[in-house]
Formats: sequence, C-alpha cells, structure tokens
Amino acid sequence: MNTERKVALITGASQGIGAGLVQGFRERGYRVVANSRSIKPSESADLLNVAGDITDPAVAKRVVETTVERFGRIDTLVNNAGIFVSKPFVEYTPEDFASVIGVNLAGFFHVSQRAAARMLSQRSGHIVNITTSLVDQPIAGVPAALASLTKGGLDAVTRGLAIEYADKGIRVNAVSPGIIKTPMHPKETHDFMSKLHPMQRMGEVREIVDAVLYLDNAAFVTGEVLHVDGGQHAGRW
Repeated sequence: MNTERKVALITGASQGIGAGLVQGFRERGYRVVANSRSIKPSESADLLNVAGDITDPAVAKRVVETTVERFGRIDTLVNNAGIFVSKPFVEYTPEDFASVIGVNLAGFFHVSQRAAARMLSQRSGHIVNITTSLVDQPIAGVPAALASLTKGGLDAVTRGLAIEYADKGIRVNAVSPGIIKTPMHPKETHDFMSKLHPMQRMGEVREIVDAVLYLDNAAFVTGEVLHVDGGQHAGRW
C-alpha cells in the first residue's frame, strides 16, 4: 500500500458540488474516497466509491475504515452531504426535522469524529464543512429555519474544532455558498435565484471547488468560514 499521495474523503459526492469536489481533488493528484447513498462503484485505482447513508454511524465507520484500509491515511475530509427544505417554520413536519438534522448534523458528526481520530494519530489533517450564507443573511421570501438551525451549527463547530485542534496539526474550515447551479435547482428557477445575490447571478460548482481547494492549500488558515455567495452575506441589497 502506497501512502505517499494525499487522500481526500468527500461525502454527498454523487452529483453537483460533491462530484465537482471529487474531480477537483483528483486533478490535484489526490486519491479520493467518495460517499453518497446512491453512488456507483468506481473502476479507478485512485478513486474509491463507498455507497451508504452517512447519517448511519455504521456507514460512517465503514467509510473511514475503508479509506484507511485502501489508502492508509486521511488528509482531507469534506462534509458536503446536506439537504435543504424550504418551508414556513410552522409547516415543517417531524419527518422534515429528522431528515435535515440527520443529514446535516448527524452525518457531519459521525464521519468527522472518526476521521478526526485518524488525523490525530497522523498529527495532520484538514476538515472542511459546507454551510450556507443563509446562516448570516436570511432572505425574505426564502424560509429556511432548518437550514439555519443545522448549517448554523456547522458554522459554529468549525470555529470550535479549529481551536480544539489548532496545536494538534489539524485545521478546520468551512465554505459558505450562496445558491449554486446544481441539479437540485431546475433551470426555470435560475432567473429568480440569480436575483437573490448582489452580483445578480448564481454561483458555479467550480467556484465552490476552488474555494475548498484554496483552504486545503492554505496552511496558516483555520477556523475560517469562506463565503462564496456573490456578496449575499454582506448585508441587505
């Protein structure tokens, strides 16, 4: 087993930002382990796809253990798996709550805890959380209480873990996107969503990938929440 090349573990990796992250890290020469519920097996020696629901502690354990068994290390974990349900607050159902909490928080917790344990033994590593600029700047007409509740938690824990691990060789950062052109947004909604950003356009997947890769290379940056949102977080417009 050759452990010289760096290894990135990416959740929510089957499409959209996740698929872009897989491509971006591979272009950087990383070996990549990609997880999502429905991801198909990979035929590449440098890409390992592990299917399963990351909200399940057993799946998170299997993903991390499989990464280490296959590639011998974990250099970067990107917690990209997440779901967004926009409803008026009083219309959220118990099922909505359980689903969003499960993916956005439990999914982060189980895999990050296990990956961090491995990084501690290596005395090196980097965790990147994908949040949302709705945490900083809610938008009138886009009710998103569960996104704020869960992604706001990731925003806070990014700084908490950054301090906890700052002297242990592990960095923890986040990228906070605006609305990005992914399959979850039908083309007929793009004009409306473009106007929700001061720059009057949606973001591109590659712009989020570039932000994650920047943080991965920025050795003196930890506890940072990098907004890639066309100015959305800056205030009302």
